[in-house]
Parts: sequence; C-alpha cells; structure tokens
Amino acid sequence: MIVYTYSEARQKLATLLDQVLKEGEVRIKRRDGQVFIVKPETRRGSPLDVPGIDLDVNAEEIVQFIQEGRRYD
Repeated sequence: MIVYTYSEARQKLATLLDQVLKEGEVRIKRRDGQVFIVKPETRRGSPLDVPGIDLDVNAEEIVQFIQEGRRYD
C-alpha cells in the first residue's frame, strides 16, 4: 500500500485519487505521525438499478413471446 506524506498528497491529489480507485485505499501520514486513510465512497443503491433499453416492444408482444417460450414441442 502506498503511503503519501501530507505535502505529497496536496501536490499530487489527482494521482492520489487515481491510486485510491486502483488500490482501494491510500494512506496519508502527517509529520506528527497521524495516519489517515482515503477510500472511495461506497456506491449506494441496488446493483440491479440499471437504465432500461427501449426495444420498441409493447405489452402484447411481450406476452406473446412468453407464451411461445412456454409451448412444448
């Protein structure tokens, strides 16, 4: 894990944030020895919450597709 000094973190903030995304977390150490961990914010919401796709299919056609799929040969 990479540890940045406070001064390095200030100078290289964009690089530090890229490293956080890549590694999961980065530590920043102050001169007095205090250490802070920077992590990406956890995404909220359902992973199944995805945008829909317009297939230009109406409800009747959907029911027809389901019925065809349930037919036995």
